[in-house]
Amino acid sequence: MSLGITAAAFGDEVLFVFGFEALRTLANGTFGKPLTDRERAESTRGEGIGAPLPTRMLADARGMGARAVACDTTVKLCGLVAAELEREGVLDEVLGLPQLWTLTDGMSRALTF
Repeated sequence: MSLGITAAAFGDEVLFVFGFEALRTLANGTFGKPLTDRERAESTRGEGIGAPLPTRMLADARGMGARAVACDTTVKLCGLVAAELEREGVLDEVLGLPQLWTLTDGMSRALTF
């Protein structure tokens, strides 16, 4: 999220493509929340230095024009419903993999986690 919001702040086109666990946590409202002791410690350190939470960075990046999308097959594999994710604003769009490939053609940076 930190690189995405930085790119959006510089005016670059940013596309966050969510899949599997990241998509599931985004859909259920737990995206970026610490799950382990190590993650809780990191989150506490982040709060101490004023670092925004991943959900805040995502919202801010989207406010600057970044888009949050997912592959339609991945959405189905995760047991989610594309129309609901779009209607609720969880994702800007659910696309087929060929559409994602074409959409990202020519983008200079791709980050996957």
